[in-house]
Amino acid sequence: MKGLNGKSAIVTGGSRGIGKATVERLLEEGISVLFCGRNQESGLTTLAGFREKYGNKVHFVSCDMEDKETPAMLVSTARELFGELDFLVNNAFPFTAKALDASYEDWIHVFMAGPAAYAQMIAEFAKQRKEKKGAIVCVSSISGHVAQPFRWTYNAAKGAVKQLIRCAAMDLAPYIRVNCVSPAWVWTDEVAKATSEGTRDSAPQAWNEYHLLQKLQEPDQIAATIAFLLSDDATVITGHDLYADSGYLAMGPEGLGKTANFAGSI
Repeated sequence: MKGLNGKSAIVTGGSRGIGKATVERLLEEGISVLFCGRNQESGLTTLAGFREKYGNKVHFVSCDMEDKETPAMLVSTARELFGELDFLVNNAFPFTAKALDASYEDWIHVFMAGPAAYAQMIAEFAKQRKEKKGAIVCVSSISGHVAQPFRWTYNAAKGAVKQLIRCAAMDLAPYIRVNCVSPAWVWTDEVAKATSEGTRDSAPQAWNEYHLLQKLQEPDQIAATIAFLLSDDATVITGHDLYADSGYLAMGPEGLGKTANFAGSI
């Protein structure tokens, strides 16, 4: 993709899942990457694997995005490593899914480590870019667009991301583009926890019936979408939420029509 090779980026939550796949895709595109994660052991293991393939173009920092000092520290570290920071991928986000049982502390955690941390990372990134071209992608979710049972905290926090990127895109234009992606069901360790047996085959309806493309999404597919939004191939896109969802949000209550008996269903 155009405009990526030789640049530098931060990816938050890059030790596993979509974040890990994004780090790898950016490295493949010739970008130097600093990624972070809360679990130092997991992060160092991921780092070792990347360095075998990409050398010293990749670095890891263990930190907690809920810590108010973390955003400034990450941007400062990236500048020390790379001299200049071109891209930001906000991916780290709490998987706190509660409803009536959510405590005050749950709400504070999901918003402070989620959209508030995204906002602080954007602010720190913008300070060092000033009037230089740059791009930011935040990872949202289809959960920010629809109601799902017993997920007040997660869905509300993910919904806040879309409004955040719109406001940030307005205030940082014309130099820095700000977008987000909303994946549907992506096969990660967190999704595995939601299945009855921890396997793809134990929840086939989620993949076969909830998506127009009738298949489970993979982390590297979302990473490719993120890389596109960072690239010069997307220079006219800002303030946009890209539905990287295999058609999930395009579907209505009749789904694929497999069980309906109306409107020409098959």
